[in-house]
Amino acid sequence: MSNTEMKQAETTEMKSDFSSFGLPEKLMQALVRMNFTTPTPIQSQAIPLAMQGKDILGSAQTGTGKTGAFGIPLIAKLMEDPQACALVMTPTRELAAQVLAALEQMIPVPNIKTALLIGGEPMPKQFNQLKNMPRLIVGTPGRINDHLTRGTVKLNRTAFLVLDETDRMLDMGFSVQLEKIAQYLPKQRQTMMFSATMPSSIMKIANSYLHNPQRITVGSTTTPQANIKQELVQVNESDKYSALLSQLENRTGSIIIFVKTKHGTERLADKLCREEHRADAIHGDLQQRKRDRVIQSFRDKKFRVLVATDVAARGLDIPHIEHVINYDLPQVPEDYIHRIGRTARAGAEGSAVNLLTPSDRIKWKAIQRLMNPNEKFEEEASAPRRGASRGGSAPRSGGGGRSFSSDRNSSRGDGPRGGSTGGGERSERGSGGFVPFHERKKFGGPSRDGGGTGGNKRFGSSGPKKYTRAA
Repeated sequence: MSNTEMKQAETTEMKSDFSSFGLPEKLMQALVRMNFTTPTPIQSQAIPLAMQGKDILGSAQTGTGKTGAFGIPLIAKLMEDPQACALVMTPTRELAAQVLAALEQMIPVPNIKTALLIGGEPMPKQFNQLKNMPRLIVGTPGRINDHLTRGTVKLNRTAFLVLDETDRMLDMGFSVQLEKIAQYLPKQRQTMMFSATMPSSIMKIANSYLHNPQRITVGSTTTPQANIKQELVQVNESDKYSALLSQLENRTGSIIIFVKTKHGTERLADKLCREEHRADAIHGDLQQRKRDRVIQSFRDKKFRVLVATDVAARGLDIPHIEHVINYDLPQVPEDYIHRIGRTARAGAEGSAVNLLTPSDRIKWKAIQRLMNPNEKFEEEASAPRRGASRGGSAPRSGGGGRSFSSDRNSSRGDGPRGGSTGGGERSERGSGGFVPFHERKKFGGPSRDGGGTGGNKRFGSSGPKKYTRAA
């Protein structure tokens, strides 16, 4: 299949409800219980094509309802064919767990058992799930490949395959695992592939996996959503941590802070806790049960600030995140979109703050070119010169530095030196697949003798509280 043979899905009238898709009645009732009333644009385009048995190559921004776009027709097909099975692959454990949780809410019949195959969880637990003959498996390529090698999972009855966030899977080094898994799949199947970007590597995978796919594109995948207010704070490296504290002090609500390295997340979370901010960290080296606890605690608003590497940039769907702060800027321009997409979910408004240092000049320009490929950018607008510091502290309004519109986003950079979170450590990105989850020493809560009121006084009515990081 060549690119020219790939069919572009015809523009159809937007469906006002799910009743026009020909879904089973029990599935319709489940969607009503989940308050699925009006299909999103990606769902309006993908569901009718999927119900017709078409292969799909789709791209859309994060938070646009992609899980429903492939999950609803997938479950409908499994209900129609009691012998059929489905496999959904995602790049990260968090996204896999989130996808399965959403799909399980949609399943209205008892004969569709499920299994979650992800790294970081005990193999015996997954063996027990597989003994129940699941018809819907959601997992990550590395762990699925492990089970195939052991002979503990069979994919010969897989009638439906979904690859979600395919570009991220390739970024994380899963191309070899994907090729191996494909050898175990039936040739006759329906495949849906979703990717935020469409580089040549994605097209190569599409040529291998898809048969005459329908191409679906909803919105721009290189422009952030319009309801995200983006702000720029230009600082010297030595002033970066102070600028961060100022941002936290002048903002309300839940915040996710992105840094470059795994160790940097813990150091920054520890430092913030000593400043009386309720903070915790998530990164790829945490054992799965710890990651689950941290995310659930953040979801339940038990702490206000989550410090994360890009492991959380895709798939993390927590509606109450109001602000994203890029303390360290992403390693590749495309990750900027996914980072700031953690806020402004489901039509809400949010803000994204970018702390830009003089060393961020090249990466900053790369993001600008991604967002606006046809524009020329002056060097003055790209990054502050060394020795300059503009907008290092946030104003009392909570804005923080210079703001820029959704069609002119930027931010990019290396770790700081002053107030550093990681310095010259290896980035979590580029490790080539999942990092081995070695046994870690228990990380206790920091001492509480440090001063500072932090931003927690605005998080709840009870004022600042001490927060002990999960062990």
